[in-house]
Amino acid sequence: MDFTLNALIGFLTGILSGFGIGGGTLLLLWLTMVRHTPQLQAGGINLIYFIACALPALWGHIKNGLVDFQAVLFCALAGAPACAAGALLASQLDASLLRRIFGGFILLIGLREVFHRAGREDEPAQRSR
Repeated sequence: MDFTLNALIGFLTGILSGFGIGGGTLLLLWLTMVRHTPQLQAGGINLIYFIACALPALWGHIKNGLVDFQAVLFCALAGAPACAAGALLASQLDASLLRRIFGGFILLIGLREVFHRAGREDEPAQRSR
């Protein structure tokens, strides 16, 4: 039953990740809060999981012409050293501090999503009466 539930959670969060909804964040919450996986181990699992979810999503975006390859190159060149530096920093931090930092980050992102309205292209324009 334990394996089946974990596989189901992985499957569902994978689908959400493919749609860009944040399945990786939900997986991290599942691993740390429900499964009591140590924060660093959960982060490592999430990185492996991300590769498995990102590759099919990337293929779909390339097929639909939604990828700006110049931006990809810039992000990859800047992101690789930043990831290495972040991993080194995270390995030096206390796990409880890392967990609090992550929780604060998720809280800030959630608040921004709830309260920030300006500049959203996906919302219909306000009609004047």
